[in-house]
Amino acid sequence: MTESILIGITSVIFFGVGAQWVGWKFKLPAILLLLLSGLLAGPILGLVKPEELMGNLLTPFINVSVAIILFEGGLSLKFSELKNVGGAIGNLVSIGALLTWVLTSVTAYLLFGFGWELAVLLGAILIVTGPTVIVPLLRQVRPSGQVGSILKWEGIVIDPIGAMIAVLVYEVILTSGFSEATSLAFMSIFKTILFGSALGLAGAGVLYALLKKHMLPDFLQNPVSLMIVILIFTISDIFQHESGLWATTLMGVVLANQKSAKIHHIIEFKENIRLLLLSALFILLAARIELTNLLGNLNLNMLAFLAILIFLIRPAAVYLSTIFSPLNWKEKLFLCWMAPRGVVAASISSIFAISLVQNGFPEANQLISIVFITIISTVAIYGLTAPWVAKKLGVAKPVPNGFLIIGAHKWAIDIATEIKKHGGKILIADSNWKNISNAKSHDLDTYYGNVLSEFALDHLDLDGIGKLISVTPNDEVNALTAIRFSELFGRSRVYQLSPSMKKKSDDSEDGIIQTGRILFKKNATFEFMTRQYEQGKVVKSTQLTEEFTFQNFKETYGDVAIPLFVVLNDNSIRPFTTDNPPVPQPGNILISLTKPDVDTKHKPEKTTLEKQQE
Repeated sequence: MTESILIGITSVIFFGVGAQWVGWKFKLPAILLLLLSGLLAGPILGLVKPEELMGNLLTPFINVSVAIILFEGGLSLKFSELKNVGGAIGNLVSIGALLTWVLTSVTAYLLFGFGWELAVLLGAILIVTGPTVIVPLLRQVRPSGQVGSILKWEGIVIDPIGAMIAVLVYEVILTSGFSEATSLAFMSIFKTILFGSALGLAGAGVLYALLKKHMLPDFLQNPVSLMIVILIFTISDIFQHESGLWATTLMGVVLANQKSAKIHHIIEFKENIRLLLLSALFILLAARIELTNLLGNLNLNMLAFLAILIFLIRPAAVYLSTIFSPLNWKEKLFLCWMAPRGVVAASISSIFAISLVQNGFPEANQLISIVFITIISTVAIYGLTAPWVAKKLGVAKPVPNGFLIIGAHKWAIDIATEIKKHGGKILIADSNWKNISNAKSHDLDTYYGNVLSEFALDHLDLDGIGKLISVTPNDEVNALTAIRFSELFGRSRVYQLSPSMKKKSDDSEDGIIQTGRILFKKNATFEFMTRQYEQGKVVKSTQLTEEFTFQNFKETYGDVAIPLFVVLNDNSIRPFTTDNPPVPQPGNILISLTKPDVDTKHKPEKTTLEKQQE
């Protein structure tokens, strides 16, 4: 028994995290891979048996995990995003949700042969989209304008609303008598809003006070914030079932929009927790599915249901909700093509189905299969096609491959200018006005100020920028800048010059000052690069061909030329680094620091070695 539990836990982690990594590596929707991995680990291979693995802890684990995920989602919602599209968002989570509920319920009643009770419950469950699927897809698609903000707000806010409605319908189903059901419905809505709002605001206030007044040491801030989120969820859920989701979502939104207490480290911590919980949730929920029931519901009625849900119900809800919004028809059309269902729908259907079967609704077993088929289908359809649709509609931002260059001295300006010639987006920053003026004279976008200041990120225009190059003469500034922007760009996309040799002698200090990936070559310190520049070397480009490859380039110029960047065939630009440097191929353009008298536009004369071989 112990061995099977160990295998189950290991399988959940392996399949969950593995699916996330494969999804990132091959640019596939991670949620789809998680669902397929759960089916593989559960009913197919039998490695994960959720009931045996977690027993009575399964349902509480699902509920608490969803609450934490919604809190993390709430931390990403800014009221400033509501300036022009607040009305559209409000309509989508009210009018749009109501229309989706009604039309989905009618469709389920006509196609699946359910009674009105189960049809209305299924409609309520499928109201939700959710941050577990929307946020990863938005990161992949990168929609422009206000579309991304609308989808993010809708996905996060609609989860507690959908859960509340589903619980309401569930309680009404188990209640006999119209008057009693009506009274219960109004009372449930009132209690959910009351307890959820009061406790959510209280939780946010407590955590704000603890952080603002520095009442917690750094190492306890993340654990205590997690403790408060779970505590608020539990207390709220005790007073009113499923009100805890609204409480934790509101708690996250309130904390995200206050200015005094710093919560950046909490956001990063919660993102890591969210990824782990999301991975485990989908593996466990998918592993509970019986393949016979799943395959049994794959029929023409199910296909018709999905088609109506995707092509009729979602567009109707979007267009009715955005009639008076400033969105253009392309943005509205993209909103129509982004409504994947997620973990809240999966968890609610799983919990309710068991209880309804026990209370005399045997056909409720179909709910789980229908919901999971809907989740898999919508994630696959939207996830695999949304990037293409966004590109065709012109609402997708390009991949942020531009460079933020810290340090606007002469050779940094020359590098920036050469990168810009090849289509690379550049923003060069410096706290020296003379350097910035020089950069402006080269027609470069600039930022005058200290990028390490508290408010720099609020003023930096990083649209299209996804990489950092820190090339100041101060090694500590380079290291601190790499640390600061690694949270924004990722550690693999921040670069710095090699620290000076005198500072490398102390291993402990070396670990502090080398926090970004080292540029160009091991001895390419600021002093070295400046000396090369002062000796007359310039930044130039070389077109590589089948006749003149990168190997030919190295054999011809040796140490005279220092490779700096390579422009790939897809027009992306990669810097040379000491770890995992790029391998330029024919057709690429090599940017290097070399002597000005070297003609890099044509094939050079044959080397002595080539002549001897001939």
